Amino acid sequence: MNIDSLLQPLQHFGVNLGLTRIVKLLANLDNPHHQVPLIHVGGTNGKGSVCAYLSSVLTEAGYRTGRYTSPHLVDWTERICINERPINPETLSQLILRIQSAIDLREESPTQFEVITAAAWLYFAQQKVDVAIVEVGLGGRLDATNVCPKPLVTVITSISREHWQQLGPTVADIAGEKAGIIKPGCPVVIGQLPADAEKVVRARSLELQCPIIAPQPAQEINPGWAEYYKIQNSKYPPGNHPPGLYQIENSESIRYHLPLQGQIQLHNSTLALAALEILQKQGWQISEQTIINGIGKTKWPGRMQWFTWKHNNYNYQLLIDGAHNPASAQVLRNYVDSFSTQNITWVIGMLATKDHSDIFHALLKTGDKLYLVPVPDNNSANLDHLSKLANETYPDLGFCSTYPDVFSALDAAFTSTDNLVVLCGSLYLIGHFLGNSN
Repeated sequence: MNIDSLLQPLQHFGVNLGLTRIVKLLANLDNPHHQVPLIHVGGTNGKGSVCAYLSSVLTEAGYRTGRYTSPHLVDWTERICINERPINPETLSQLILRIQSAIDLREESPTQFEVITAAAWLYFAQQKVDVAIVEVGLGGRLDATNVCPKPLVTVITSISREHWQQLGPTVADIAGEKAGIIKPGCPVVIGQLPADAEKVVRARSLELQCPIIAPQPAQEINPGWAEYYKIQNSKYPPGNHPPGLYQIENSESIRYHLPLQGQIQLHNSTLALAALEILQKQGWQISEQTIINGIGKTKWPGRMQWFTWKHNNYNYQLLIDGAHNPASAQVLRNYVDSFSTQNITWVIGMLATKDHSDIFHALLKTGDKLYLVPVPDNNSANLDHLSKLANETYPDLGFCSTYPDVFSALDAAFTSTDNLVVLCGSLYLIGHFLGNSN
């Protein structure tokens, strides 16, 4: 059986946060997660690239490194990797069959995400990985990945108002859910968070007596090159200061090539570097040259990725990005504005559950062109609704129309403009494009 047919029956359970089902399931599998040292990465945006940096560096250092991320772009096997290589499809199918045999039919059925998460833990334990880098699926506190009592490092990359229907209406509420992955005494690396969110995360970290590391973003020293000031020579503050804060003394810097695009990677790469320094303090053998090499080899498809699109016997450069919430849309717009002063041609598809108006506000400007497309095989937003909303938000768009699929929209876009064309709005849309564009 293929993986889709094995997992499809579980899809109707949808998003159902809670740890009871996954804990019982893992217990029936002899608790494979207890055998796997963990780096846990949560947040709203940036989780995937931080996981990619960590995986690349630790693989470069010679460690057998597992990585579990979601969602996938093209194939389920992308979610579960060891040393940057996706799991074999047959192996994943066999793992799922074993997990299904371990499900107690008298109990509430686990969700699709819980089954694939259990498959990751089982695979990493069987393969005796030295470390697993695990990305939170949704939220944190009740996410199926949140089952390990003592991670090596916890990273919270960013927090903004997404999935508020499940996580709570305010940024502080969402921060409380994401801070649920913080464990007693375990170091926490935090990104640049809104004040309300940072207050919640710091309070939770201090309550659990966790060292808190909040590195400053790296500085761009040349195009594609960054410099980061290390925390290696830091210490806890003396006296009656709040516990768990690092102060930097006599810091040294590290310079490295950044292969991933956008200013946001000055931030994301720094979070990975801070986590790696913590591992060094714990005795992991990771040299500076290994870090430089590993960061430089990092790949994370579908995120600010340049793609060659062939149209009418010409090769065009297309920018693709999964930007699917207002914060990631703003990051994308900032990146585009950093090198282009022309109007942008956008090909956009979004899920019905997203904040369409806020995403349009982040992306669109006067004179931009907009080609709206459905997101196949998902709960796609109504295109007529999106078109009406876009025209109400920006009545001075240069063009706005709907298309039946992404490929007809791209053909039309490249026929009518010499300006930059950007495909974005959903990782599922990007995955569909990548899986069908050859």
